[in-house]
Amino acid sequence: MEPLPIPCPAERIPDASGLNGFDAAYRAARQQRAVFIALESEGPRRRIEVDTLTAPEHTVGTGVYDAVREAVFRLVSTGQIRSDSYAGPVYFVLHDVEGELRARELAAALHAALYGDLAPLARAAPPPA
Repeated sequence: MEPLPIPCPAERIPDASGLNGFDAAYRAARQQRAVFIALESEGPRRRIEVDTLTAPEHTVGTGVYDAVREAVFRLVSTGQIRSDSYAGPVYFVLHDVEGELRARELAAALHAALYGDLAPLARAAPPPA
């Protein structure tokens, strides 16, 4: 698997659906020592999975973690993801995202946030006005 750019743009987020998809994507992230990010099919909807343990030297600051957690809570409260989604601190799962394009947008925004760029996440899951 080709190394992913950091942060990973939406169109390059791996689809880890299928028997070996998750293992291959996770192994590639671990070899690259990058934050793991992937989509998986949940019927017509998608699941986003992120794991920072594949990047042992990478740290997520408290401010970044708080912003990501708040965005996940907003997505749950607006019904965009299921309430059993998981918001870190090292592993994140967003269940039941509607459509591949939206899942890719959220995944790319989450990956960028974990690398310190919160702007895409603020656009993808804006705070209430």
